[in-house]
Order: sequence, then structure tokens, then C-alpha cells
Amino acid sequence: QVLLVESGGGSVQAGGSLELSCATSGVIFSRCGMGWYRQAPEKEREMVSTIKADGTTAYADSVKGRFTISRDIDKATVYLHMSDLKVEDTAMYYCAADRVVPMEGYGSAYYCAGPGTWGQGTQVTVSS
Repeated sequence: QVLLVESGGGSVQAGGSLELSCATSGVIFSRCGMGWYRQAPEKEREMVSTIKADGTTAYADSVKGRFTISRDIDKATVYLHMSDLKVEDTAMYYCAADRVVPMEGYGSAYYCAGPGTWGQGTQVTVSS
């Protein structure tokens, strides 16, 4: 069973920094990816940053150069370091683990099918 617990959110002034943590249980980082997503009031949830099993990272255009995703395999934790925060970064931030889908009839083969397990979220509020 996969379990994700986010922490590190809070209130900060524009230009400040925060680091979010996602403690995981039941996730094998070498299999599939992890990601951070956010949802602002009355807006759809959007991808912020992802990190694949091979360590490849991706970022939304709006956060490139300001946010950094990383992971500590020994601690089973994924991080999102956010700097130069803007008011428009205000949102609930969620950690997600990609689904590991077995390929039936192909032994231990599997494929990764996008975010399937979500944490409870941590609120980030940026004030001007």
C-alpha cells in the first residue's frame, strides 16, 4: 500500500522560499515517478514538477528556474524547494506517486500510468 504525507507548507511573503516534503511508504523510486501538483481555489489541479524513476525532472513553465524537485531514496522522501515565491503560487500542493501497472502475461514487466496515489496536501499561501 502506497502512503504519501506532505509537509512544509505555510504562509510566506512574496520573494520568500519554502521547502515541501513528501514522506512516502510503499513507493519504489526506481520503478515509476513522483510529482508535485497544485490546485488553487476555483482552478483545476495542475502539474508543478515531476521526477521520473531515472531522475529526469520536468517543470511547469510558471515555476521553471524557481522550483526544484529532488528525492532522497534512503529517506523515501521527495522534496520541492520553492524560491522567489509569487502570490500566484498560492495553492494546495499535493504529492503524487505514479501507478505501477503490471503487464499481465509478461512476468514482472510493468508500465507507469501517471499519478495514481495522492497525499492529503499542504497549503502554501504567498502574500504580497
